[in-house]
Amino acid sequence: METKIFKIRQDDPYDKDIKEAADIIRSGGLVAFPTETVYGLGADATDASAAKKIYRAKGRPSDNPLIIHVSDPSEATRYAFTDELYFKLADAFMPGPLTVIMKKRDIIPDSVTGGLDTVAVRCPSHTIARELIKACDTAIAAPSANLSGSPSPTCGEHVISDLDGIIDCIIDGGECEIGLESTIVKIDEDKLVLLRPGAITADALRCVCETVEISSAVTQMLKENERPLSPGMK
Repeated sequence: METKIFKIRQDDPYDKDIKEAADIIRSGGLVAFPTETVYGLGADATDASAAKKIYRAKGRPSDNPLIIHVSDPSEATRYAFTDELYFKLADAFMPGPLTVIMKKRDIIPDSVTGGLDTVAVRCPSHTIARELIKACDTAIAAPSANLSGSPSPTCGEHVISDLDGIIDCIIDGGECEIGLESTIVKIDEDKLVLLRPGAITADALRCVCETVEISSAVTQMLKENERPLSPGMK
């Protein structure tokens, strides 16, 4: 496969490149793109077949859920059953490096969620990422844009090294601002469960929700045959 590579920066005109990349995603293809955390490997989050391509390209276990990315926090309602706590988190931390797990709606296929009835939702703050999502007019499912077992990519060169010739398109947007995967929390009624630490700390989360529990998955390895509840737990 010949991979298209677009080298763009946030202060340069890039409408044409974004449109072409969005067309690839809408047609079921794979596009790697920058976020403020790490680069993501994106596909249409509502397309079961496209999601399966992500797993094949990365060599990722199919029971490892994917994060879906939206261009505005309010769009989560289309894909998940949001509640008051979600919108409090959104007001405090989104757009930004926070992923929230909620019950999924039927529009999200099981191949995106690893067979779980929940979905992980994030609204990135990176301008290029948000413009790409808007142009697609659908959420983008995206784990980190690397081969499974390799370090998460924080610049375009890392993605090209791993995925050139394997996926349809790479948007090289330079260095990621944070360089660390997003914090992941699950809403459990009126409390939060921290499933993956990141730039947003447990103390910061407690400013919004009084009860934040730390999952044992943060401090211990998964047991044999234990199903991961969120991306990054493997």
